[in-house]
Amino acid sequence: MQVSSLNEVKIYSLSCGKSLPEWLSDRKKRALQKKDVDVRRRIELIQDFEMPTVCTTIKVSKDGQYILATGTYKPRVRCYDTYQLSLKFERCLDSEVVTFEILSDDYSKIVFLHNDRYIEFHSQSGFYYKTRIPKFGRDFSYHYPSCDLYFVGASSEVYRLNLEQGRYLNPLQTDAAENNVCDINSEHGLFATGTIEGRVECWDPRTRNRVGLLDCALNSVTADSEINNLPTISALKFNGALTMAVGTSTGQVLLYDLRSDKPLLVKDHQYGLPIKSIHFQDSLDLILSADSRIIKMWNKNSGKIFTSLEPEHDLNDVCLYPNSGMLLTANETPKMGIYYIPVLGPAPRWCSFLDNLTEELEENPESTVYDDYKFVTKKDLENLGLTHLIGSPFLRAYMHGFFMDIRLYHKVKLMVNPFAYEEYRKDKIRQKIEETRAQRVQLKKLPKVNKELALKLIEEEEEKQKSTWKKKVKSLPSILTDDRFKVMFENPDFQVDEESEEFRLLNPLVSKISEKRKKKLRLLEQQELHEKEEEEEPEGKPSDAESSESSDDEKAWVEEVRKQRRLLQQEEKVKRQERLKEDQQTVLKPQFYEIKAGEEFRSFKDSATKQKLMNKTLEDRLKIEAKNGTLSVSDTTVGSKQLTFTLKRSEQQKKQQEAEKLHRQERKRLRRSAGHLKSRHKRGRSFH
Repeated sequence: MQVSSLNEVKIYSLSCGKSLPEWLSDRKKRALQKKDVDVRRRIELIQDFEMPTVCTTIKVSKDGQYILATGTYKPRVRCYDTYQLSLKFERCLDSEVVTFEILSDDYSKIVFLHNDRYIEFHSQSGFYYKTRIPKFGRDFSYHYPSCDLYFVGASSEVYRLNLEQGRYLNPLQTDAAENNVCDINSEHGLFATGTIEGRVECWDPRTRNRVGLLDCALNSVTADSEINNLPTISALKFNGALTMAVGTSTGQVLLYDLRSDKPLLVKDHQYGLPIKSIHFQDSLDLILSADSRIIKMWNKNSGKIFTSLEPEHDLNDVCLYPNSGMLLTANETPKMGIYYIPVLGPAPRWCSFLDNLTEELEENPESTVYDDYKFVTKKDLENLGLTHLIGSPFLRAYMHGFFMDIRLYHKVKLMVNPFAYEEYRKDKIRQKIEETRAQRVQLKKLPKVNKELALKLIEEEEEKQKSTWKKKVKSLPSILTDDRFKVMFENPDFQVDEESEEFRLLNPLVSKISEKRKKKLRLLEQQELHEKEEEEEPEGKPSDAESSESSDDEKAWVEEVRKQRRLLQQEEKVKRQERLKEDQQTVLKPQFYEIKAGEEFRSFKDSATKQKLMNKTLEDRLKIEAKNGTLSVSDTTVGSKQLTFTLKRSEQQKKQQEAEKLHRQERKRLRRSAGHLKSRHKRGRSFH
């Protein structure tokens, strides 16, 4: 039994090892077990669990008692009884089987789809009936409520065969040229078929109408995927009432919610091979998708890889034993694969001893599959002179290199380099010397960026190492050797600009702090020396002298800062004068502004005030309007607000209003003058 581990998930291969012939005596079998490790690790879980040449499909009955497999050559079907751990029966067929379906709970009702368009029915006793469909079939599904068999293949029609009436019904006409796979949802009976154009058509068997269409080929194309041709649907599987997984011929698995036409998740196998089988593992929310090279198990919510299984030979079909952690595979080899993954679930009840066996192996861990092998690249083979072994049984291709026997590797390496031990000894001595120098500054040359800062840090580090006071202080890592500050001495963007205003103003302070720190270190060293000689107050400067010295230092620092500020002001003044000269020398060109339709231009000042007014909030604009008298806000009797405003008049309206006002005044004046003339005329007549 071989044990492999990926992502800390143990996978036990129960079908590996050599098959021993039945005619061998027990004595010879025991002798082989002592000599051959593979024979010793071999577990024959089910007797004769193999095909003559190739196994094409494998399925488990609903009651879990029988395992049925089809293969060649000659075409045949084999049924294994798990309760007896042996072969129950074998039946030869006329042609190869494309796929088959177990209609009953046991092996009593089986339907086979052959590659020569024949459909063959088998009962418990053997062959029962054979019929033919018009086109070559590729897949079929059984609808239990109506007893209908749905066949898809090299045709746009889905053929329906009713097993209750024993006759063909009207086919379903799809929009596709050909159909590859199909499946029926066990919850609500929805029938789905995958087409050669990369679409999935969903049909309602009750009304025989199409109820949905998914374009999976378009959704399977992602930014990372490289697709040379149109993806076709190669696998289809329902899970529950709303979840459906679709596999494409280019190696993508799309997870759909039937309520949406966009996939929830797209998983790429990265091999570019057609997806052959999809299974759901509900207890851990996993999806098992398989192509001809690998079986991948990944989380259906996040798409994160759980583990993967890569058999030695190409895969044709994968079957997950119900409610357990056992996987059955049909391979391009006579032996059918049996894998047990304890994380997925317990062992089936007919082989419950596997749980105890795996627990014992975990308690006493042995070497895994690759512990006896050494991984080497092509360059390593060239150095060892073993390139002529490529393609031979001594090298097994894996990823970007090869696996070879560790004993062969050690022998060849010893022959190629007999002084390997001396080199190993020198390397160990060099490592020990480097470990003793780990605390030192290991910079042989200054970095390209911030050379002055690096030199300053190196000098400070050397002074700390020379001082005796450092023994009482915990040593801190240097900035130069810390990876967090590595970029500061490599990236030119972190270069300290010594001509900047901030640096010039802060530099006196930084230099003064460093001087004070050095002074403090010297004073502490003197105090330690004096404490050893006598226990009295250590000699040194009086406090007033120290305070006077510190005050002098502060005055000098203030003077330095003022000096730097004066220099900065002078430089700024020179820059302003230069900009003023450049402005005087430049010739101003007229600028033209476009006025919007329906607006009148008065001045730039008005447009600026209008722009400022538009940038204000609504509350500020209302306050300005209320202040100008064009807006009034008042409370009503019912508690609400009443807003009254007057519209602004344009210049043309104002001019027209002024002209009307002048015209009214002129008419009033004429009426008054006419009234005066009439009164004077009346008085003259009365006088005569």
